[in-house]
Amino acid sequence: MNMVTPFKAVALGAALALGIGGAAGAKEFRLGLITPPPHIWTQAAEAFGADLAEATDGAHSVQVFPARQLGNEAQMLQQLQTGALDMAFLTIAEVSNRVPEFGALYAPYLANDIAHAGRILRDERTQGMLDPLPQEVGVVGLGFGMAGLRQIVSRGEIETAEDLAGLKLRITPFEPIRDFYNAVGAAPTPMPLPDVYDALANGQVDAIDMDAELIWILKYYEHADVVINSDHMMFPMVGLVSARVWSQLSEEERATIAELMARHIDGTIDSYIAKDEEWLAQVEGTGKPFMEVGPDFFGEAISEWEAIWGPKSGTLDMLREVAADTAE
Repeated sequence: MNMVTPFKAVALGAALALGIGGAAGAKEFRLGLITPPPHIWTQAAEAFGADLAEATDGAHSVQVFPARQLGNEAQMLQQLQTGALDMAFLTIAEVSNRVPEFGALYAPYLANDIAHAGRILRDERTQGMLDPLPQEVGVVGLGFGMAGLRQIVSRGEIETAEDLAGLKLRITPFEPIRDFYNAVGAAPTPMPLPDVYDALANGQVDAIDMDAELIWILKYYEHADVVINSDHMMFPMVGLVSARVWSQLSEEERATIAELMARHIDGTIDSYIAKDEEWLAQVEGTGKPFMEVGPDFFGEAISEWEAIWGPKSGTLDMLREVAADTAE
């Protein structure tokens, strides 16, 4: 079965004009996320649902469940595989746990800056990574979005990467970022997002790996002795539909859903390109110690990571080529 990626979906956009009222019965799709309601991903999901209802004259709608209401990402992916959940906007962390090729998207300093990250994710070669997902995972990938580049917030003073050694550093629970911080010498500590603020406040963790949006909006900087603006890693998101649900939709329904979801997922890239530097400036403006670092800060950790993930992920060389082709 030939599933639809965002670039293929655009070619099917004319199907929108046909309407889908005559397809299978009306349905309220359920879409899960781990992000809180104010988050850009959640807002994109809500906007997608509103547009789907409008495009189908109310025949289809989307109920959005943010903030892990339907479980963590592993649980939501399992629900997608069984058809118990219709759709989700997920980090690619859980996908990379099942398909190692996706781990290459977390290559340290793959992107030069936030705009470059967007160009990498929008490249047709990168988008093509979604094509095998129906067969390999049981989900249909309709496009990549992203959050901002990754930064580090530490409760203790940090001057060099050696100062991270032994620190309990909160990460999203997946292998590529764990391997990176193991190479740095930290003690990577998986932790769900809702627990992070209190854990940083009470010293359960010494530092966190986080994007600028949440460092600012969820006020993680309040418990920082230093914020390290490192931009060391992209943090892609993917829009998924259960392959079981997808197989029950008409071609017109698929075209409508694919085009609208891809549009709103892609829009998250524009949002982060526009706002990431502003959030970082606001964090720096709090007066908290703020240091900017580049690849040299992490020393041999980057090459150690690539020694693990080069053989493990067959897409790293391709993504390096995409990064080179899209650099400015």
